[in-house]
Amino acid sequence: MIDALAAILPVVLQAEGAAPAIPPAAGAALAVGLAALGSGIAERGIGAAAVGAIAEDPDMFGRGLILTVLPETLVILALVTVFVV
Repeated sequence: MIDALAAILPVVLQAEGAAPAIPPAAGAALAVGLAALGSGIAERGIGAAAVGAIAEDPDMFGRGLILTVLPETLVILALVTVFVV
């Protein structure tokens, strides 16, 4: 993570109108990576709660599955955005 931030710092500090120090693909990769990291952190808590709810009431499987998959859609959306742009 620190290496990625060190690679972006020159771009932030460069003069206006100068060519970027890193290619735009690196910024896109960082955006998708951070989206995946955030999704994984969110899914950790949701998955634990879903498993606990399913252990008490097996009828909660559908809701637990849907709520567990929701954060993953953010990563898919980030990937689609990268390919569109």
